Amino acid sequence: MVVIVVTVMMVVVDSGGGGCDVMLLDMWPSLISKAKEGGIDVIETYVFWNLHELQPGQYDFSGRRDVVAFMKEIQAQGLYACLGMGPYIEAEWTYGGFPFWLHDVPGVVFRSNNEPFKFYMQNFTTMMVNLMKSEGLYASQGGPIILSQIENEYQNVEKAFQEYGPPYVQWAAEMAVGLQTGVPWCMCKQDDVPDPLVSTQFNTRTAIPAFKFDSAEKWEQFEEVIPQFDDTSLRSDILLEHMNTTKDVSDYLWYTSSIQQDSMEQQPTLSVKSLGHVLHAFVNGEHVGSAHGLFRKTSFTLESTVSLHKGRNNISLLSATVGLLNSGSFLEHRTLGVESVITQDNKEAKGEKLQLYSLEGSKSADWSSLGSSQPLTWYKSVFDAPKGDDPVALNLGSMGKGEAWVNGQSIGRYWVSFQTLAGIPSQTWYNVPRSFLQPGDNLLVLFEEETGNPLDITLDTISVSKPPLRK
Repeated sequence: MVVIVVTVMMVVVDSGGGGCDVMLLDMWPSLISKAKEGGIDVIETYVFWNLHELQPGQYDFSGRRDVVAFMKEIQAQGLYACLGMGPYIEAEWTYGGFPFWLHDVPGVVFRSNNEPFKFYMQNFTTMMVNLMKSEGLYASQGGPIILSQIENEYQNVEKAFQEYGPPYVQWAAEMAVGLQTGVPWCMCKQDDVPDPLVSTQFNTRTAIPAFKFDSAEKWEQFEEVIPQFDDTSLRSDILLEHMNTTKDVSDYLWYTSSIQQDSMEQQPTLSVKSLGHVLHAFVNGEHVGSAHGLFRKTSFTLESTVSLHKGRNNISLLSATVGLLNSGSFLEHRTLGVESVITQDNKEAKGEKLQLYSLEGSKSADWSSLGSSQPLTWYKSVFDAPKGDDPVALNLGSMGKGEAWVNGQSIGRYWVSFQTLAGIPSQTWYNVPRSFLQPGDNLLVLFEEETGNPLDITLDTISVSKPPLRK
């Protein structure tokens, strides 16, 4: 809730968050209308730096990235907007919204009184403000934007930057105000925010199964190819860190090694240290174990007794991330991946390279009938769209960890097997925008890293129960 001054009256307005980049463009009118119907006066939205500046100086505002069109839709429906410029947003978004190329800028220290970081932060912020001004979108110009936000919850990490923290807060505030938007700026949960900035503080649903994937005849599967050392295209005598190698293009990185066993079959213990997030181990193509880190401690060790035969043995390790860390200090120094392998394979899973999740790519694999659940398996099924216009969600409560696609569009990573302290998954339903769907023959593809039961997956419609109005 934000308090603002409109003309000479003090007005209390209710605001609600809804980022344009995380909603499909054709969903905007309906969702904004529903927010208005629910009593919302102001729509809050972040600007996702990594979606808009794919490379330094190269900007993309197409499709759902069209912030200008989103602001105009808000205004057309008679609402106001609060624009969170970031450029750091956190927002449960990979790398907190930073583009990964920023990680490779020499000498950069994120969110600090650091000249390389401030240079690129100011460039992006200035570009965004000028774009909004050119379209007359600030309230001072008659537009819907009544408030802007710079940075986000910096106080949580400010002490880690020691003497470089407070000057950065001061600089960010002065930089933002100097852009002269004609509307107030705020910082979220920042007690030492300098004037004139403001420090801000932070329905019952019913799911009805509309389609069940409970028949083996409805599914096909493709087992991910486990690479061997001879298949490698990239080799190194030192560890190649996960993020620097994949550049956030893929969640997956294969490490492979070959061991010559001169004696008869033995069963040594394979011990692999990883900095996170997940690791799957294979010896001679057979799965021998998986492990993962925790939220507060991402590093872990996988230990497994393995069988080695006489001659050459292949060890393949699949390192997987769940996006990049989105909060905390010194993000540019964080590392992920295996610490103990000296040779390394391609950057992505085989099925990912074949784009098995796409309509055309799914035709390129030799799919088999549904069998017993195995790690690193691709699943494919088709379904008809539920009738009506209620929201649709895929219930993945029976699966483990992976990613899901509908008609080639990702609906998100899932990790149902990773449970909260209450012993339940943090999320089981995943929104399927109706614009992704066609009347029939919709393609559903899953990449399951662990094990799961696709037969218990359901496609549910979501309805909102509204109590009767009191007379």
